[in-house]
Amino acid sequence: MVDVILPVLDEVQALPRVLAGLPLGLRPIVVDNGSSDGSASVARSFGAYVVTEPRQGFGWACLAGLHAATADVVAFMDADASFRGEDLLAVVAPVIDGRADLVLGARVAEPGAWPVHARLANRVLATGLRRWSGLPMSDLGPMRA
Repeated sequence: MVDVILPVLDEVQALPRVLAGLPLGLRPIVVDNGSSDGSASVARSFGAYVVTEPRQGFGWACLAGLHAATADVVAFMDADASFRGEDLLAVVAPVIDGRADLVLGARVAEPGAWPVHARLANRVLATGLRRWSGLPMSDLGPMRA
């Protein structure tokens, strides 16, 4: 079993697709970070474990999900339907197999998919971590295990 933490802020439109797309063996933990659109109710209707985190911010939501997780392997994925749940299997496999302690998924963004400041910040941070760790890294992708 793998716990998948899905930080959520008003993702009611995407949640059905995201939750239905998670493969068997992945337990969704949806962390509602102040949604006003009924995201938590939708998540519960799909069988997700829902945690409420009143402190605003992605980091607080991730931490609350981590505290709620009970599986040996924990994954994180954005809940905006920008990823396919089955792709998470390739991210968690090296951790489950003991070949890695941490795996970050890498995105290849199409031109115009990200604002310039986000693309630049991601590149600078990935480059710094690559230099510091000596590990191949091209993205600080929001899909990780």
